[in-house]
Amino acid sequence: MSNEEKLLDYLKRATSDLRDTRKRLADAQRREQEPIAIISMGCRYPGGVGSPEDLWQLVLDGVDTVRPLPTDRFWDLDGIYDPTPGATGKIYSNEGSFLDDAAGFDAELFRISPREAAEMDPQQRLLLETAWETLERAGIDPLSLKGSRTGVFAGVMYHDYGAGTSDGSLVSGRVAYTLGLEGPAITVDTACSSSLVALHTAIRALRAGDCPLALAGGVTVMATPETFVEFSRQRGLSPTGRCRAFADGSDGVGWGEGSGMLLLARLSDAQRLGYPILAVVRGSAVNQDGASNGISAPNGPSQRRVIRQALASAGLGTSDVDVVEAHGTGTTLGDPIEAQALLATYGQDRSEPLWLGSIKSNMGHTQAAAGVAGIIKMVMAIRHGVLPKTLHVDSPSSHVDWTAGSVELLTESRAWPAVERPRRAGVSSFGISGTNAHVIIEQAPSVEAVERSVVARPVPWLISGKTPDALSEQVSRLSAVEGVEPLDVAYTLATGRAAMEQRAVVVGSSLDELVAGLSGVAGVTAGAGKTAFLFTGQGAQQLGMGRELYERFPVFAEAWDAAGGSAAAWGSDQDVLNQTGNAQPALFAFEVALYRLLESWGVRPDFVAGHSVGEIAAAHIAGVLSLEDARALVSARGRLMQALPAGGAMVALQAAEDEVVLRPGVNIAAVNGPQSVVISGLEEAVLEVKAEFEALGRKTSRLKVSHAFHSALMDPMLDEFRAVVDGLSFAEPTLAVVATSAGGGAWSSAEYWVGHVREAVRFADAVVELSTQGVTRFVEVGPDAVLTGMAANSVEDAAFVATQRRGRGQERELVAGVAQAWALGVSVDWEAFFAGRDARRADLPTYAFQHQRFWINSVWTQGSDLGSAGLAAAEHPLLGAVVAAPEGDGVVLTGWLSTQTQAWLADHDVLGTVLLPGTAFVELAIQAGDHVGCDVVEELTLEAPLVLPERGGVAIQVVVGAAGDDGARPVSVYSRLDDSELPWTRHALGVLAVGAQVPVVELAEWPPAGASRVDIDGAYDQLLRRGYAYGPVFQGLKAVWRRGEEMFAEVALPEGAGAERFGLHPALLDSAMHGELLGDGETHLPFAWSGVTLHASGASALRVRMAPAGNDQHSLTVADLTGQPVLTVASLASRPVTPAQLSSAEPLFQLAWQPATTGSLVDSDLVVEHVASAEGDVLGGVRSVASVVLERIRAALSEDTRIAFVTRGAVSVSGEDVDLTVAPVWGSRAGRPGGEPWSFCLGGHRLRRLVPGPGAR
Repeated sequence: MSNEEKLLDYLKRATSDLRDTRKRLADAQRREQEPIAIISMGCRYPGGVGSPEDLWQLVLDGVDTVRPLPTDRFWDLDGIYDPTPGATGKIYSNEGSFLDDAAGFDAELFRISPREAAEMDPQQRLLLETAWETLERAGIDPLSLKGSRTGVFAGVMYHDYGAGTSDGSLVSGRVAYTLGLEGPAITVDTACSSSLVALHTAIRALRAGDCPLALAGGVTVMATPETFVEFSRQRGLSPTGRCRAFADGSDGVGWGEGSGMLLLARLSDAQRLGYPILAVVRGSAVNQDGASNGISAPNGPSQRRVIRQALASAGLGTSDVDVVEAHGTGTTLGDPIEAQALLATYGQDRSEPLWLGSIKSNMGHTQAAAGVAGIIKMVMAIRHGVLPKTLHVDSPSSHVDWTAGSVELLTESRAWPAVERPRRAGVSSFGISGTNAHVIIEQAPSVEAVERSVVARPVPWLISGKTPDALSEQVSRLSAVEGVEPLDVAYTLATGRAAMEQRAVVVGSSLDELVAGLSGVAGVTAGAGKTAFLFTGQGAQQLGMGRELYERFPVFAEAWDAAGGSAAAWGSDQDVLNQTGNAQPALFAFEVALYRLLESWGVRPDFVAGHSVGEIAAAHIAGVLSLEDARALVSARGRLMQALPAGGAMVALQAAEDEVVLRPGVNIAAVNGPQSVVISGLEEAVLEVKAEFEALGRKTSRLKVSHAFHSALMDPMLDEFRAVVDGLSFAEPTLAVVATSAGGGAWSSAEYWVGHVREAVRFADAVVELSTQGVTRFVEVGPDAVLTGMAANSVEDAAFVATQRRGRGQERELVAGVAQAWALGVSVDWEAFFAGRDARRADLPTYAFQHQRFWINSVWTQGSDLGSAGLAAAEHPLLGAVVAAPEGDGVVLTGWLSTQTQAWLADHDVLGTVLLPGTAFVELAIQAGDHVGCDVVEELTLEAPLVLPERGGVAIQVVVGAAGDDGARPVSVYSRLDDSELPWTRHALGVLAVGAQVPVVELAEWPPAGASRVDIDGAYDQLLRRGYAYGPVFQGLKAVWRRGEEMFAEVALPEGAGAERFGLHPALLDSAMHGELLGDGETHLPFAWSGVTLHASGASALRVRMAPAGNDQHSLTVADLTGQPVLTVASLASRPVTPAQLSSAEPLFQLAWQPATTGSLVDSDLVVEHVASAEGDVLGGVRSVASVVLERIRAALSEDTRIAFVTRGAVSVSGEDVDLTVAPVWGSRAGRPGGEPWSFCLGGHRLRRLVPGPGAR
């Protein structure tokens, strides 16, 4: 190659590279400046605002949302208010703009336990619901984004709720975690500018390709009045709680709260994917005041700079923006500075004035949610072409030189100025730390309306909710829709809403029909389990079957043609179709075509089965036969049957199979149910059987058939049919199948299909087998509802769906069947279902959240001040604080129990009364022991029930006394209602000890060898009948086994129950005993525990062994799922209780003394021995007494009995002399052979001492 050629080649490559570089630079620049589409908005603000439409109506109507401080947040409203400014620690304004239901949250929807919900920062809860609504308003199923790179950008500035759950990162992280979003999750805290800075960050992430969708916004909930206190100190708080933005009468800021969220995408992506575009973000900027005149003081030059940066980002000039939604807090310092910055920028070089307003005049300064509130207001204003007025402006501020530029206050609402370009608005937010943000939004690009013609056809409206109440409210909301296309509603409900457990469907062709259908709709629970398709047999054929489906659905038409759809099916003579040579191919074609249509919509079975000829269609669907071979099989079968001599009869009988006595010429043709048999054979013999059953009053019916199928009359065709079948190819099924032919064998065997003609159809057996395989849903694929009715008589606890019914509209029945299957839990690809229908997203009501109140009480809120009260934090869900006793080394642990703040406690309902479970007393005793170094609850006797009130709560104290010589301590548990005037009630008394032993736990082999599994279906229904109305947290029993008198169980807490915060969660330990309660009997409650040792904490699932321990007591061994020890209980005694006992304030149980003489039995294996003093010298006396005691101990050990010694004078009770010959007996309990302590017992319950009887010292 010459130099000239080399040079030319180089120049070509350089030119090409330059073009590529320029293109990449241009693409990068376009990405950097690409507008961002706002495709959805959601919000909650004061004044009952629950949607952008509510917010728009509020500002349009000029509503002022200021009201008194909330009374439901445990604020000391009387103590904190002082109208005199300057009072230390007080507030001089007791008004603001507050959310109506800041404590309300649908925890169940988000699978968050009540306990966790109560401890969650309400800002997390509020933003979760707002994000859910925002996605739904875009027509996006929130759960469909799981695993996507959707980003979450949340502004938040308060971290003052409770302890440990107000970390700012959790606000965005909670949304991402709950919805499974895997894009950036970033929480922004720049105080009052947080939500606009979050929006700016989201825009940059979208343009950089970090995420294709982004949720951006902010949230503010004031959990404490600290901000009121601080701004009262600074004299910056408005006495009336109102922001008088830019008014001469401005007197300070008024606080508000709320939540706002935007769903964003790059404009090109939004247009490509068909998302609704409400507006676009043209530009944004963020900067800082830097070293200004004060960290919290506004800075005019910085505000001017951020505005110019945003305009440059958008490629716009100042006159290209029509209105600014200002920060406008109403302070005498901030508003003039902001106004001057606007006059110096937007106020210059324009022919029309810049209009200025602030939503803070309506709802106060919502702080981290303020910027996004301004965005939502301006988007709605752009869409409606109206500029709402700003409230409380007596006259423009005299501290502003309004002549310095062309800016005017919106003191009245007005139409948007007419412009020859898109409408635009700027929105400002300035943080107290100096971070400023400005965003410019623009009217959405115009979209040419595309005409469409919607043909009225049946559509399903699918409604679902997490609970029956949610479903009911969702139905009610939907009933109010007006002026919408039913097809669009159906499409949006199916593809833009999450499918939850409780479901309902209505099917119709018109809006009136569908709305009317909602009034009587019944909900069902989408159950677990598998789905079987049942293919109908001969007799279901009807004229015209499939014609409507053929015309409406191309998939059906193609499959019908390929399967050899019979002309007879669409003829005019039913008798012709009934000829078996026509009926069988027609049924085959119909069922294959119907299945292919269902399959195209994502409706697929786990199992298939068929009745007679329907089994051939099922075999083809399962891959056993190719379509060509299946057609050959069914054609030959029908043709050869048709060729047989006419005659014979078939009769359906209401009878069990074993009731039918066969005779020559009669065969069982089908067993369709427990009381449904078909006989076939010679006409005379068959009719004789028919007459016999009619004489018994049974129902009988002669089938309209030309031949006696599945009888010996079929034998003449079998050889020729076998020759046809031998020429076909069979494969192993690709789906799970259950055969119905009595001849047995596999579908992949040619001989099976020969016997299939002759042998009985054992349909009922097949249905039962399917049920045992886990099938809970049966869908019939055929032209009529035949098999569903028969199958329903064979199994219980299953659902049955027909996809066609004789004499009804075929499309409507199919749509109804598919919708019903979905309601029962069958998966459907609704995008495929609506494909080609030109369905569009409709604006529908969002999810009907079912709010419960979750707000931690005042004690928790002030937990950080325990030290100043002389207390230490107990760090336990049931206990708040611990304090040492002033004398001795005892301690008192205190707590506050309420079903509102610890909602799981309400799940322990016994005989209609909510009680603190006995296991909770054990947990309290264990925790108390941890604080004083005791590792065994040696005994704990429950004396009185602790009834938890429906409202309010109870204070509790766990009192631990001083240690004895052996380290043991008394422990007692007290409570009283949340009223300091009421007396304390003692509920439990016991002893804490030291010296826990490492147990031998043999639960590694699981299930245990030799144990038999117990059916626990309906276990909690059984327990309910016995008085135990356990709620979800206490329904932990998962499996039970028995081996003789031993009970083994597996128990687990529901997800999110917070097991890690307990030694052993009381609900989990309570569930460990439920297996022993199954069956009929009285209602029992734990009475006395002994020898309780916790070996590992925080378990959420357990293996349990419960065994008799004598005297109606049980021992309890609890391990984790690997078999490692968690808890052991030497003995547990329970006693029956009645509703009257639970409703009274009297103790349930008490200790009673039983007189005992030497050698008497006070229990089945406990012998009492009185120890007598010895005469003579002390040493001799000691030897004599010790010899007697040791001899009795040896005898007790050999006889496997327990022994209790009663002494006189062995210990000093009131300072009297001690009998030295008897005193050593008390020392004998310190040890025994093997190193185990002696066990002194009374009535079968371990006690630290045997208390002396009358006259003893």
